Amino acid sequence: MNKIVIYYSMLGNTDYVAERIRKETGADLLRISPEKAYPDKGFRKFYWGGKSAIMAEKPKLLPYEIDLKQYDLIIFGTPDWASNFVPPLRTFIEENRKALEGKKIAAYVCCSGAGGNKVLNKLKDFIGIEAFETEAVFIDPKERKNNEEEISDFCKSIGL
Repeated sequence: MNKIVIYYSMLGNTDYVAERIRKETGADLLRISPEKAYPDKGFRKFYWGGKSAIMAEKPKLLPYEIDLKQYDLIIFGTPDWASNFVPPLRTFIEENRKALEGKKIAAYVCCSGAGGNKVLNKLKDFIGIEAFETEAVFIDPKERKNNEEEISDFCKSIGL
C-alpha cells in the first residue's frame, strides 16, 4: 500500500511524528507551508495562528507537487490551533478535494493538552468523511518519550 503523510509543522512536533511514520512504514512525506509564515514566538504566534484557524482561513501555499492517484492512504498531520486543524491543511484539502474522494484517510494531531479529538472531528467534517482509517492524538511528542509506543502503534494501525 502506497502511503503519504501530508502535514504542517511550526515547532517540529508534527514533523517529528511524520518522520517516525516515514521510518516505520516507508510512507512518503509532503510538508506544506503557507507563502507567508506565521509568527512562531510569543503572543503573536497564538493570536495570528488561533485567529487564522478559528476564522477558517485558507492561506496561499508555497508550491508543491503531488499526484494523489499514486497513493492508497493519505495521512494528515496537524498541530492543534485553538481546537482546530491548521489553515494550510484547509487550503491543501480544498485544492485537492476531488483527488481525495474515495481515498483511505488517516490523521494525527499534535498538541500540548486537551483538544486533539475536537481537531480530528473538525478535520473529518471538513473532508466530508464519517471516520478515519485510524487516528491519534500525541501530546508534545518531541519532549515526551512515552509517545514512542503510541506512535509505533499508530504506524502499525496504518499498515507496514
